[in-house]
Amino acid sequence: MTDITITLEDGPTGGRYVAVVDGHEAEMTFSKAGTSRIIIDHTAVPQALAGKGVGLALVKRGVEDARKNGVKIIPLCPYAKAQIGKHPEWQDVLA
Repeated sequence: MTDITITLEDGPTGGRYVAVVDGHEAEMTFSKAGTSRIIIDHTAVPQALAGKGVGLALVKRGVEDARKNGVKIIPLCPYAKAQIGKHPEWQDVLA
């Protein structure tokens, strides 16, 4: 799946990236660790969206935003950590 719209809900201490695909909501949540780091703590993709690239798209958007904003990522979520580990081109955003 290539056309996944992701929205960012950003608050003072954290937020989440949300993708709604075929009526199902997937999310990746994060906490802010000061002004220069975020902690990705959870990624949830419903079974109906499994294998469609939604989780990867959420992580990719987080990486792109971190890079754009000069923020480093601490990936505590096992899925996000694994995906970032699989992409050498994303290593620059790791804290």
